[in-house]
Amino acid sequence: MPLVASAPGRLNLIGEHTDYNRGLCLPLALPQRTSVTLTRRTDDRLRLSSVQEEAAWEGSVGDHPTGWAAYVAGVVSTLRDEGLDVPGFDAAIDSDVPVGSGLSSSAALECAVAAGAVGLLGLDLGDPAFRRRVARICISAENDYVGAPTGGMDQTVAMLGRPGHALLLDFDDDSVTPVALPLADADLVLLVVDTRVRHTLTDGSYGDRRAECAQAAEALGAASLREVTLADVDRLDDPVLRRRARHVVTENQRVRDVVAALSGGDWHRLAGILDDSHVSMRDDFEISCRELDLGVESARAAGALGARMTGGGFGGSALALVTAAAVDDVRRAVTAAFAEADLREPAYLIATPGDAARIDSAGVDSVS
Repeated sequence: MPLVASAPGRLNLIGEHTDYNRGLCLPLALPQRTSVTLTRRTDDRLRLSSVQEEAAWEGSVGDHPTGWAAYVAGVVSTLRDEGLDVPGFDAAIDSDVPVGSGLSSSAALECAVAAGAVGLLGLDLGDPAFRRRVARICISAENDYVGAPTGGMDQTVAMLGRPGHALLLDFDDDSVTPVALPLADADLVLLVVDTRVRHTLTDGSYGDRRAECAQAAEALGAASLREVTLADVDRLDDPVLRRRARHVVTENQRVRDVVAALSGGDWHRLAGILDDSHVSMRDDFEISCRELDLGVESARAAGALGARMTGGGFGGSALALVTAAAVDDVRRAVTAAFAEADLREPAYLIATPGDAARIDSAGVDSVS
């Protein structure tokens, strides 16, 4: 019987482009998941197929494919580099995490494959330290094998997410702190607006922002922007670097403020912080786009308490904090605004904190 493993997409509540700056972020694992059905082989071949992709891929564990297959092969290669003798396998992949939506379909795929691969080896995912190790392996696969210069937020929450909670991730001390997210108790919903403007994290724009942040830190004599204050930011001569650094510094503070707002049940304060974050990403970090701005603005006009773009930017999704009673009204208003602007109709989902990567069923059979 094949082994089945799965991992979640993620929604980042607050803290954008802070992870690779040794900063703070507050993501949650989504109920939407990527599943991988693995059948162990007696040779070193990988045979990969996906419901979401037209073409399958086949090769050996030592080959280096491009495109979606690289996320699978990269995890296998990196696990093997770490001394885990992952065998060849047949993999059938399916997912309800929208690709290119800013909800981390790539990390969901990586972590589902990693969970399945270690399951084939009989290793226990119940150990939190081992889960962190697997998350780091998946980060390395995306950065070094695939070549996407992302931070570690996505894989970390995919491996460590907890139902009912967001995770406060501190990339300076590597701490992970669950933060309760009692939205239902307050009759509130996180409505995700997928603009269907697809983005890719390997096309250069994301890497440009990462490089600009590094340049700003270097200009200030800091190891990272985590060490920088707003007074330091004002000393930057380059206006572009000044804007980039200002976003990171203020976004870290917004993460702290959101945690405090959640602790106190101050939903209006939370909503205002979401609004401020979007302005910062639009104006200082310049990663929004026409569709994301329209999604945020039309949701707010229709009664959302607060809204912001989420994810790496340059397309993808926005999130809106909405009362449960207003969800349908907000959806209709956003859809109408997109139609009036002659834009493609957005898609929607409700974000509730879901479970981390897991093995759904274990298998023992092999194929050759």
